[in-house]
Amino acid sequence: MLRLEKRPTPSRFWLYATPPVAVILTMIAGGILFAAMGKNPVEVIRTIFWDPMFGEFAFYLRGQLLVKAGPLILIAIGLALGFRAGIWNIGAEGQYIMGAIFGASVGLAVFPTESRWIFPVMIVAGAFGGWLWAMIPAILKTRFNTNEILVSLMLVYVAETILAKASTGFLKNPEGMGFPGSRNFSGYPAAQNAFLYEPLGLHWGGVAALVTGVLAWVLLTRHQAGFQIRLAGQAPRAARFHGVSPARLVVLCMGISGALAGLAGMFEVTGPAGQISIDFNTGYGFTAIIVAFLGRLNPLGIVLAGFLMALTYVGGEMASTNLGLPDAAIQVFQGMLLFFLLGVDVLTNYRFRLAVGAL
Repeated sequence: MLRLEKRPTPSRFWLYATPPVAVILTMIAGGILFAAMGKNPVEVIRTIFWDPMFGEFAFYLRGQLLVKAGPLILIAIGLALGFRAGIWNIGAEGQYIMGAIFGASVGLAVFPTESRWIFPVMIVAGAFGGWLWAMIPAILKTRFNTNEILVSLMLVYVAETILAKASTGFLKNPEGMGFPGSRNFSGYPAAQNAFLYEPLGLHWGGVAALVTGVLAWVLLTRHQAGFQIRLAGQAPRAARFHGVSPARLVVLCMGISGALAGLAGMFEVTGPAGQISIDFNTGYGFTAIIVAFLGRLNPLGIVLAGFLMALTYVGGEMASTNLGLPDAAIQVFQGMLLFFLLGVDVLTNYRFRLAVGAL
């Protein structure tokens, strides 16, 4: 019989081997799923992972990778800071939505004014919207010891309700012939997140994601606040003896993750999405949880994981269009990645032992 035995120290091999092993297992399990659906598994896997980078239309598709990866990286880095401190913000999707609403509201409030200050103010408003929404579970946690997982998750549905109201009410385009949705920012240059270099899909959201990755790495490895975050997650009692305030840490981590999610929403609504609409949110806030763990809660690893997950988005859209694969199958495929990642990660702290007993 096999039994799990705790390792004396975490395995460095499995610490770094877990993500690639999880990806391979996801491909195998996903291939079985696609075969059960009557699709050629090799063709589907190739379409998802190979064609966007090296296929016939790779030149056009590569630019979409940074577009998709940008919001995932921004949100995942914020979540990772909290996760490393033992603070579980699961409501980044709601903070992403509120950041988009706050940022869009500022831009649309001054339409059609043309000023170079409009977009920077929208960035601040987007970050503030996400921060404000994250402060609700943070304050409830610190004041009443509520569960931040449940509160932040439930607030996602409140944010979706506000999004629907914005699309059909206070942000509705007065010239939209009655259709839900705000004005399109593509027709409002002062408030548009335009491409800085379109062949690479580089806009201000992508720049913010890459810069945030570097700054977060510096914070965790070179700053006292980063040390406190790591210490609180690894040894909570030692952190308290070191003078770390749990309440202050909750507010700090929730605030940073909310602000980054809000930024992602603002950059998305003024760029790729183009407008506030009922179906604006596409699950980036939840997918970013997978990205955070795939990147081992390390900012630089999250940047790489963000591009890998973006590959499944771009390749998944190709598979859906060219091979008739349902969108739900791609979402299941992405979920498998987190499942196998957490499953294989057990081997970092545990190992299998053969238990031989007397008959």
